[in-house]
Amino acid sequence: LPSPQRNSGKPKTQVAEEGAKVFFETETEKPDAKVRWQCNTKDLVSGDKYVIKADGNKHSLTIQAVTKEDGTAYAVIAGGSKVKFDLKVKEKEVMEEVKLELKEKGKEEVKEKKETPAAADTTPAAPQPGANIQAHDTPGFDESQAPDTKTDLTGLFTEKPQSGEVAVGENINFVAKVNAASLLKKPTIKWFKGKWMDLASKSGKNLQLKELYDRNSKVYTFEMQIIAAKPSFAGAYRCEVSSRDKFDSCNFDLTVHGGSMDGSEEAGELDFSALLKKSASKSQVKSEPDEDVWEILQNAPASEYEKIAFQYGITDLRGMLKRLKKMKKEEKKSEAFLKKLDPAYQVEKGHKMKLCIDVANEDVDVKWLKNGQEIQSTGRYIFESVGNKRYLTINHCSLSDDATYTCVVGDEKCTTELFVKEPAVTITSNLEDQMVMKGERVELECEVSEEGATVKWEKDGVELTRDESFKYRFKKDGRKHVLIINEATKEDCGHYTVKTNGGESMAELMVSEKELEVYQNIADLTVKAKDEAVFKCEVSDETVKGIWYKNGVEVKADARTHITHIGRIHKLTIDDVKPEDQGDYTFVPEGYAFNLSAKLNFLEVKIDYVPRQDPPKIHLDCMGHTADSTIVVVAGNKLRLDVPITGDPAPTVVWTKGEKVMTEGDGRLHVESTKGHCIFTIEGADKQDEGLYSVIVRNPAGEDKADINVKVVDAPDPPSAPRILSVQEDSCVVQWDPPKSDGGNPIIGYVLERKKKKSYRWMRLNFDPYTDTTYEAKRMIEGVEYEMRVYAVNAIGMSCHSAASQPFIPVAPTSEPVGLCVDDISDTTISLKWRTPELLGSSELDGYGVEYCKEGSDEWVPAFVGLTERTSVIIRDLPTGEKMQFRVRAYNMAGPSAPTSLAQTVTIREIMQKPKIWIPRNLRQTLIKKVEETINLVIPFQGKPRPVITWSKDGEPLNPKQVSVRNSDTDTILFIRKSERKDSGKYEVKLQIENVEDTASISIQIVDLPGSPEKLKIMDVWGFNVALEWKPPKDNGNCEITGYMVQKADKKTMEWYTVYELCRRTNCVVADLIMGNEYIFRIYAVNMVGLSLEPCFSADSAYIQKTGFEYKPPTYKEHDFSEAPKFTHPLVSRSVIAGYNATLSCSVRGIPKPKVTWYKNKMDISNEAKYRMFSKQGVLTLEIRKPCSFDGGVYMCKAVNASGEDVVECKLEIRRKYP
Repeated sequence: LPSPQRNSGKPKTQVAEEGAKVFFETETEKPDAKVRWQCNTKDLVSGDKYVIKADGNKHSLTIQAVTKEDGTAYAVIAGGSKVKFDLKVKEKEVMEEVKLELKEKGKEEVKEKKETPAAADTTPAAPQPGANIQAHDTPGFDESQAPDTKTDLTGLFTEKPQSGEVAVGENINFVAKVNAASLLKKPTIKWFKGKWMDLASKSGKNLQLKELYDRNSKVYTFEMQIIAAKPSFAGAYRCEVSSRDKFDSCNFDLTVHGGSMDGSEEAGELDFSALLKKSASKSQVKSEPDEDVWEILQNAPASEYEKIAFQYGITDLRGMLKRLKKMKKEEKKSEAFLKKLDPAYQVEKGHKMKLCIDVANEDVDVKWLKNGQEIQSTGRYIFESVGNKRYLTINHCSLSDDATYTCVVGDEKCTTELFVKEPAVTITSNLEDQMVMKGERVELECEVSEEGATVKWEKDGVELTRDESFKYRFKKDGRKHVLIINEATKEDCGHYTVKTNGGESMAELMVSEKELEVYQNIADLTVKAKDEAVFKCEVSDETVKGIWYKNGVEVKADARTHITHIGRIHKLTIDDVKPEDQGDYTFVPEGYAFNLSAKLNFLEVKIDYVPRQDPPKIHLDCMGHTADSTIVVVAGNKLRLDVPITGDPAPTVVWTKGEKVMTEGDGRLHVESTKGHCIFTIEGADKQDEGLYSVIVRNPAGEDKADINVKVVDAPDPPSAPRILSVQEDSCVVQWDPPKSDGGNPIIGYVLERKKKKSYRWMRLNFDPYTDTTYEAKRMIEGVEYEMRVYAVNAIGMSCHSAASQPFIPVAPTSEPVGLCVDDISDTTISLKWRTPELLGSSELDGYGVEYCKEGSDEWVPAFVGLTERTSVIIRDLPTGEKMQFRVRAYNMAGPSAPTSLAQTVTIREIMQKPKIWIPRNLRQTLIKKVEETINLVIPFQGKPRPVITWSKDGEPLNPKQVSVRNSDTDTILFIRKSERKDSGKYEVKLQIENVEDTASISIQIVDLPGSPEKLKIMDVWGFNVALEWKPPKDNGNCEITGYMVQKADKKTMEWYTVYELCRRTNCVVADLIMGNEYIFRIYAVNMVGLSLEPCFSADSAYIQKTGFEYKPPTYKEHDFSEAPKFTHPLVSRSVIAGYNATLSCSVRGIPKPKVTWYKNKMDISNEAKYRMFSKQGVLTLEIRKPCSFDGGVYMCKAVNASGEDVVECKLEIRRKYP
């Protein structure tokens, strides 16, 4: 395999062949910096494939056995710095060929530099980063000579396209970047090959041009991609960018390896420049032409420019054409404008803009256009005319005014572009420095000058984005912008910056580690040989690990030494203690700068000579007991009472607790007597072992007794389950009861934890014990369900956690209801109504509570039990004449809202209101209904107290069997289930309150089908016609007869056909009857309801006689269509170029077809061979073949017919071919 490639400093893009080993290396400023390597944004782990090493401040990544899949994007991250690089993998054959060619080329370049050092290029072009094969990725390229494109920039480019090399058939990209932040208009870019060949027209399968725009950085990225490179594509290229009055260009080269341009049939689309170069070089040998090239270009058409450039060896044709265009512009002066608009104007949003021009004629009218549409004078657009100056004023410019404006004077116009610049967004409220504990939520908040503005957050200069772990959250609320870090860690320390386009603000975030509390310290021990020594401590954090040391040397676990860590308790147990175990023991928590120390003393048994008759003696002074001989032991620990005794002979020892003698019966109790000591041990002491213990020693010389008071202390019991007293938008008040047992030590305080309902992670709310049993928890998220639990803490330690509280949701009470008013009132009731609160919050509204109190009293009485969901209520059984005040509260999960009350007290008394009937609009005219239709009239009214309502019809009371009346407090209803003809009439309703009354009337008309017409007679029969006559029906159905339907039937078939659908009169004539047939007729009456049920038939029939007659056709006067000739489209004067055929056309009409004759200078040219005359459907055309200067003159066309003649003429001007 080839040797691995190395890059010093920052890792750079490399090209490797399949199967090779690739080596990337980077250096950091600090030797202990943590470095992460990534592939496609995923962290790499050291293994068989990837080997990651760190040596001081040097870090490396080695990729073994490179494959095609490894060719992708990589990155290395150190702190807040991130460097990206690529690995490109090529096939073996292509790589060897490219390396060989580049190696040979490198040798040639080195040789040339040695021969001509003065002419050597000391800054070779850097390769294009987007190319498939790059020059600096291959051996022989000196990277130190490559210019830094980030700093070596001038003009408009922020990144210039760089020269590159590519093998035949491969792809290569050239990238140019332009920063448009300071430009008034989008930049225009052009790619050229050679000096003037524009590549935009060559875009196709081998060439693609792309354009991208980043709105955040306002950078345009222009890309030229050459696909399947060919040898002919090699050469010099140029990229030009322009924007208004700014211009920049850059030259770069493309080298294609692996092919020859000689005789290639697939020269491609980009090889014309090579031909031009050869032609240009040949033309340079010739002497300079005598002709003036500027004059030739100025007089030649645009289609001949390339031919002239080729003929005269012009290499910078594009530059010459630019200068030529400028010369032509300078020659042409405007006749309508004395001063035109500038190319562009800029104005800030909300300001006023005034456009001004000077016209040559003071009386001329101008038009202003916006994006091609004429502007109408409004409050924002104002037109002014002062002398020869014309003004357009735009008030309060907005982004919609960012457009192209044109001023039109006659046939001339001038154009400008107006750019509306948005004002810079400034920061009105800066970020504030914060110091938080590890794991806490951090909110960095600022306020900007405009709502909806875009801001950018950075940490130590690196932009923050939403990553997959959702570590950072960005919140936008109006003008406020908040950066949220859910759980702060030490890595989050740093300087945070928020940036707008008008300023920035910086704040420092400091994250502190939580202090580790020691609930139980380790104590000094004095033990004898072969005894057990136990060092025990308890800290506040269960996750903290630690290391035990003896005299500064770490203690390792072995057969005699046991190290345990269970929850918050750390133990070091030494079995079978030996003299060498004596020393200073220390426990050091990991990550904290303190330690816990204790001393282990080894007690040696000394043998002294004692007289044999020495009475027993208990020596309690050697123990570290309290003044009242009380020994305190922590529950669960071993209670070991080691009492030194003396006596000879050796005394017997008896231990008692009260009246009970303690013996080794339950396995927990051990009594041991040795020479000089009596030891009383209880394994795992608990509360039952508390009490007064007595030790009695006896021997023949006497006895001795001592009392030892043992007190067992423990962590307290867990408190009761917390109760949620109230909740707010982001907080709650929680309360709990103290534990039943304090464990023998007074309660120091409580520790609270909370968690989200759907989470398993509890978060501590306080680190110092909280002494009260009521706590307000803050900084919660509204609408999220939480649970709480509590720990009790005493000097021994922390209790188990309590049961979790009932789930609750932090919500804010709603705002107060709005619009409380009195809707109605009586002697004992009042009707109130209101609208829902404006702010409801994230919780559903449970309902409303209504209360009232008497004037002068502070006692509010609920109007009803519970809540109502309606926004109106009627309160009953109120005392008449009492002045009362009312208020309404909205209730949700958080409790009641602030109350809303009436503006003043209300007296409970009926208010007299005059009766008034409100007749609906549709009942103010006669109500027409059909028979058997239902009538339901709802008549609203007003009046208090409730009025007496009386209905009548035509002055008579209503028949209750036919008509029903229902009354309420606000309306009265008249109901007829099936109406009849007799229900027609005038109905009156009367309201009466005491002596005041109001009346109204309603007219009802019940209509039905009409009866049949009467006495249908055949009055006359003549030709094919029959005259009929009849009389109207006696019953018109209680409405007007609108007409009659007339039908006929042939007596042979008796099939009826309608003659008249609706005949208004009582007579008619039936025409177009068939000769020889006999007809009968019938008639229906028609009203608004429909046809009469029965028709009226004619008593007689009508027979159409067969009579002979002779048809005489009418005579008409023949029309004269003749018309004198008239030209509908005249001849138009023209100016044509000599040598090119010219035509003159016109159109004529006339009846009969006129005779056409063409004249030149009043001479008939009909028989001239030079001219051809055409006539097609009235369009006359004269064609003049290749006219010369003698063919100019006045041409006339004459049309003649019997009705008259007409003449039209024009002037023809012949111009020379070459002026």
